[in-house]
Amino acid sequence: MFATKQVSRRRFLSLAVAAAAAPAGLLISQPSFAADLPALSPDDPAAKPLGYVADASKLDPKKETAYKPGTACATCALYSGAAGAVSGPCAIFAGKAVTAKGWCKAFAAKPA
Repeated sequence: MFATKQVSRRRFLSLAVAAAAAPAGLLISQPSFAADLPALSPDDPAAKPLGYVADASKLDPKKETAYKPGTACATCALYSGAAGAVSGPCAIFAGKAVTAKGWCKAFAAKPA
């Protein structure tokens, strides 16, 4: 039971950091088609504080301790891209498309 509380607290803190890093107005609405969105760059001012990378498989779990091997934007609750799509919208990075195989510190697993 204690481990469950830690996971929930960790998830909450990740989302709180992400919400604080993103301008509030951008979280309200976003275009619905990823093809219409510009790609998010890891150098984007909103992406840097959250450690966004376009390919999570290149992350070192020892350096990025929040990263768990096998996690990616496509399996995140904040990602709304179509199944099998190369990229899609993210609630954190409104107005930009993230790669399905990307990752950031705001990662929150989709509910089972």
